[in-house]
Amino acid sequence: MEVDDEIDSVSSSVAIKGITIIAAAAENDALGKNNKLIWYLPEDLKRFKKLTSGHAIIMGRKTFESMPKALPNRRNIIITRNNNYLAKEAEVCSSVEDAISLVKNDLQPFIIGGGEIYRQSMALANRIELTRIHKEFDADTFFPNIPETKWKLISTESHSDFKSNNLNYSYLTYIKINK
Repeated sequence: MEVDDEIDSVSSSVAIKGITIIAAAAENDALGKNNKLIWYLPEDLKRFKKLTSGHAIIMGRKTFESMPKALPNRRNIIITRNNNYLAKEAEVCSSVEDAISLVKNDLQPFIIGGGEIYRQSMALANRIELTRIHKEFDADTFFPNIPETKWKLISTESHSDFKSNNLNYSYLTYIKINK
């Protein structure tokens, strides 16, 4: 069984209203380096907070550890293979599927990273909120490819941040194509 087939079989066993992947990625799909974001975009962070507040956020252990603490006003769920892992103000589970089963009453849980968790979630999600940074960066973590055969771009909103980084970026919203 190939990885895509395995992921597709998992997705059919998990029913939920709407799983959203939210990320910021460069033109070369760079997400971060050395467990840190490469850029600082205050407006994007405000958008992230606005979209995710009041919802569950699902992340890998490294993403959680890159933050100073659990994010307030959200249900923080961490995925790790370490069965003994404990985190203050967060729940821990061992797979994306387990995390999603914990949030079945949330109408819009968010997958917030990192790269491996995004890859595992692509078949399960039905929406992607992507901030595309219009520049390439050196990175060690990357966002997965968004196949045009499976995802439709429904919204684009262009922005510039010349105060903090001199960066151009766009908010892109994709929805899964149901075939």
